[in-house]
Amino acid sequence: MTTLALERGWLLDPNHLKLVHRCRRLIQSEFGVKLHLTEQHLAQRLAEFAGKTRSPHLSRTWDDLVARVPELGGLANDDAEDDAPKRRYRGQVIADPELPAPGEAAPDVPARKTAVIYRGQVVSP
Repeated sequence: MTTLALERGWLLDPNHLKLVHRCRRLIQSEFGVKLHLTEQHLAQRLAEFAGKTRSPHLSRTWDDLVARVPELGGLANDDAEDDAPKRRYRGQVIADPELPAPGEAAPDVPARKTAVIYRGQVVSP
């Protein structure tokens, strides 16, 4: 219990708590996830969502909080997989379609078995 109190001591400062509440509100509005102050890994979850966000407000608020509480700075990049840019949709990483490498042949695509209708005319596949 005392270790939890030592880990969460930064939450007792009213200025830090205001920034955490602002982060929680922005995360809920963007991602639809409601974070609670009693969560065991609150700082990690905040860092995770701050890394996924497209909102400059959430990024700026998280950066302000990290500037005031230096021990939170290491959480932002703990789970960074690699530095290759990933395609994102609404803050979530999406899988890239399997594309052949340059110089490789494209995989065989099965022929279309249904008729295609274009401007009212049936076009043979």
